[in-house]
Amino acid sequence: MIARAAVRPDAPAREFGRDDELLERVLRPYKAHCKYLEAASVSSRSGRVTARGEFSIPESCYIDDTGHLNAVEVNISYNQMMYYAIAKSVQEGLLADFVSWTLEDFWRHQLPDILIARFGGSFRRPIDARSFFGEIEFLSVERRSPGGGNPLIVADTAYRYWDDAGGRCDGDVKIAIVNGP
Repeated sequence: MIARAAVRPDAPAREFGRDDELLERVLRPYKAHCKYLEAASVSSRSGRVTARGEFSIPESCYIDDTGHLNAVEVNISYNQMMYYAIAKSVQEGLLADFVSWTLEDFWRHQLPDILIARFGGSFRRPIDARSFFGEIEFLSVERRSPGGGNPLIVADTAYRYWDDAGGRCDGDVKIAIVNGP
């Protein structure tokens, strides 16, 4: 059985600016030097939830300076923006498949149950990791019960990053949320 809905069908277009308290809580599991997302906003319109973020990576958490944003840091940045988008969607009731969740449910499931099933990306021009921007869009969200087993939520998302000098990369990610309430 598959049920598909990106946002609640009855939800009007809405904008949510910075929520520094929520962002701080979303980033709590990260090491201090790996908190790349500095500010974020979320919107829902035209049947989609989108999050935008401002990022800064003063120093890579695992390698000498490459001079540009690399695939590992794109993945970490994606995770942070995706977690924030889901948390804000839970808080505001934006995504239909999360409407029964509370923030406590999200905190409990954030690390063990939200999984990247597929991650793809293309680097078009180098991005300055010290100051860049990003966006994630939830393209579809499905509740599945494969073979009648435990239900899970599968979301297809698209992301893009850019900087003020014309750097850019983009890609798509499929996430799976298991053991949901």
